Order: sequence, then C-alpha cells, then structure tokens
Amino acid sequence: MADGKKVANGFIWRLLERFGAQGVTLVVGLILARILDVEDYGIVAIVSIFTSILSVFVTSGLNDALVHKKDADDLDFSTVFYFNIVMCLTMYALMFFGAPLIARYYARPYLVPYIRALSLILVFGGVKNIQCAYVARNLLFKRFFFATLIGTVTAAVVGIWMALKGFGAWALIVQNLVNTTIDTLILWITVRWRPKKMFSFARLKELFSYAWKLLVSALIDVVYNRLYQLVIAKKYDDFALAYYNKGDTFPNLLVTSINSATDSVLLPIMSEAQDDPERVKAMTRRAISFSSFVIMPMMMGLAVCSEAFIHWILREKWMPAVPFIRIFCFGYAFYCVHTANLNAIKALGRSDIFLKLEIIKKCMGITLLLISMNYGVMAMAYTSLVSSVLSQLINSWPNRKLMNYSYLDQLKDMLPNILLTLVMGAAVYCIYFLHLPDWLTLLIQIPLGVLLYVSGAKLFRVESLEYALALLRRRRNAGNEEKPAE
Repeated sequence: MADGKKVANGFIWRLLERFGAQGVTLVVGLILARILDVEDYGIVAIVSIFTSILSVFVTSGLNDALVHKKDADDLDFSTVFYFNIVMCLTMYALMFFGAPLIARYYARPYLVPYIRALSLILVFGGVKNIQCAYVARNLLFKRFFFATLIGTVTAAVVGIWMALKGFGAWALIVQNLVNTTIDTLILWITVRWRPKKMFSFARLKELFSYAWKLLVSALIDVVYNRLYQLVIAKKYDDFALAYYNKGDTFPNLLVTSINSATDSVLLPIMSEAQDDPERVKAMTRRAISFSSFVIMPMMMGLAVCSEAFIHWILREKWMPAVPFIRIFCFGYAFYCVHTANLNAIKALGRSDIFLKLEIIKKCMGITLLLISMNYGVMAMAYTSLVSSVLSQLINSWPNRKLMNYSYLDQLKDMLPNILLTLVMGAAVYCIYFLHLPDWLTLLIQIPLGVLLYVSGAKLFRVESLEYALALLRRRRNAGNEEKPAE
C-alpha cells in the first residue's frame, strides 16, 4: 500500500474508532445523567482528578519515544513494558494507601473505597499502553476500532444496569473499569506483539533522554487542567464540580475524536520526516486546515444548540451546565492548533522546546486561576478560555523559526472555516426566536447547520472539503486493493 493510502487508511480507522467509542459514550452518558444524581458525578470527578494525574507516568513520554525512535525493536518495547508495569503497581499502591488522606483533605470520608477501586485503571493502563504504542507506530488502527468499540459497548451495558439498580457513583466507576479491562484484553488478543524476556537499562536511558521532557510536559499539562477541578472541589461543592465537568464533557467528547485520530496518525508519519522540515510543515498545515474544518462547526453547533439539547435530553437539573458548555466550546474550537504545532515540535525532536512551552503556558494559566478562583466557578471557566487562546500563540511561536509557519499563516489557513462557522452559527441561533419546543428546535437547527456549512464549503470551493472527499475515495480504493482477487 502506498504511503498516502496507508495514512488515509490509518486516519479513517482511527477516526471511526474514536467516533464510534465517543458516540456510544455520549449516548450512555446522556442515559446515565438522567438516571443518576448530579452529586454522583461530583464524587467521580474528584476521584478521577488523581487517577488522571498519576496515569501520566505510564501513558506519556516513553510511549511517544517508542513511536519517535526510527529503529525501535523488541528490546526497546520489552524494556518499556516491564518498566511501565512496575510504575503502575507503584502508582496503585500510592493511591490505595493515600486514599484516606485525600478523603480527609476534602472532608469527604466516603471517597476512600471509590478512590481505591477506580485506581485499578492505572494497572490496566500499564498492560495496555505498549500495545497502543505498537499499533500507533505501525498504523494498525483497525485493531483499536474493534477493541475500543467492544469495550465501550460492554461497559455501557454494565453501567446502565448498575445505575438502574441504584448503585449511584459505583455505576460510573465500574463502567470505566470494565471498559479499560475489555479494551486491554482484546488488544492483547489481536495485536501480535508480546514482551520478550529481555530488559536494557541502556535502552531505557536512551529512550528516557527524549521522553522525560514529554513526560514532565504532560504531567504539567494534566495537573494544570485538573487544578481547576481541585480548586472547585475544595472551595465549592460537588454540584459545582459536576456542572463544570459536564460542561467540559460534551465538547471534549467531540474534539478528542478528531484530535486523537489526527494525533495518532500525525506523530509517527511526521517522525519519519523529522529530517525534512518542509515536509513536516506541509503536514502541519494540512492537519490545521482539515481539523479546523471539522471541529469548528461542531463546536459552534453544540454551543448554539446546547440550551435546547440539555433541557430536552437531561432536563432541568443539568441546565446550570449550559454556560460552561458554551465557554468550553469556544476554547476547544481551536484545539487543532495546539495539537498540530506540538506534534510538529515533537516530530522535529525538540522535546526541550516542548517542555519550555508547557512551563510558560502553565505559569500564565495558574496566574489567571489565582486571580479568578475567589470570584466563582464561572469566572474560573472564563479564565480557562483566556488561557486556551493565549496558549495557541505560545504553541505556534517556535514553528515560526523551526519551519517558517507563523500563527498568522495558520489563521489564514483556517480563515475560510472560521467565516463559514460564524455564518452557520448565526443562522442556526435565529431558530430560537421561533419559540418552538426543544425537540423541534433541534430537529431544525442540526440539519440546517450541516446544510449551510457543507453548501458554503462547496460553493466557495474550500480546500478542506475537497481533501475530505479525496480522503474517503483513497480509503475506498485502498480497501478495494486489499480485497483478494477472485
């Protein structure tokens, strides 16, 4: 298969996997949100803060180093696998014995069993992540599709059943554990790589010399992102945290589908071209223009439709989450700029710059958080948006010199998508003035938004639409080539 077709094939399978999993997660999340209490989500949100932070130690850095290294072999993979297992067990022990301290700090003694149970996800992550690195390095994203979809659907059934039986927050925790467990088992069955009885401190040191900066960068990023939730959990109540988290959940589900697909395919392909900055620049431009073409209208549509959507689907109890949804939508609309620029920096081997950028961004973000934290959760959400916008400028700045691709050039590449999105959003918002029932409002808004956006892209010959159609044709042709001759 030609390189271009292999990339298209990998991207489509990764996109299908992400959208399939996130689609199921969205539907199940809506069902569970109607069954469970708002406070149940607040409990799980607090517990997830700590597991997310510790999971960075086993999901970031070394995995990227395996993908980045041109001649990575079984010794490299086996070394990282055994190291990750030790790290996972250490992290779980830390959470198990530290659970009472966390619960006492937040004056919520009932958190202890929840923390110890959900922390098991760290152990499964260590077993799974090397398989994920092998899949990403070889662009075998079809494996992800089946593993993720089966795990997500099975976990959904378990979660809904437990919610209906009155298990409360345990329904959400067990759902997460079942999802990760099945996902891990299927990857181990379908991916042929197995750890060998070999380990090399020299190889670990070599990989770590590249990985540690990415690890620290990821740790800073996750701690910073969770810092808002840590402050809300400490200064406010479970309800405030639940509304804030729910506001982030819906746009995050949509964006991470596109972002994960782009991120997974771009890094290995860019890493192959790490000695050719012009080729990396071309791929970065394509990633920004295409991802923004897809993400921006989705975020605008969700922001405009969120009031009718939440009121109709989740009812009145979740309406305080609507302002947060709209704030996060505008922040996530430009998320592709972060991903593409950072992937380019990683692919060019400049993990030192990557780390410096994270430190600068987080110092700025923490300053904004300290200013806003005493003025309410809404003020904190707005400062998070401001921080996201400023971070775009910071992430793109090094690439002005590394590959002659400035932020202004990136805005020019996104400009057609931005203008189409604004026109579509304004037209869709006007439907509210008809004062129709929520379900009818959505029934008109969603098709109208899609029709206006796609028609506008076709009328003005937006390059990203043509690229999307070409990508689908390439995937279809690649599929035909893979079929055996009769």
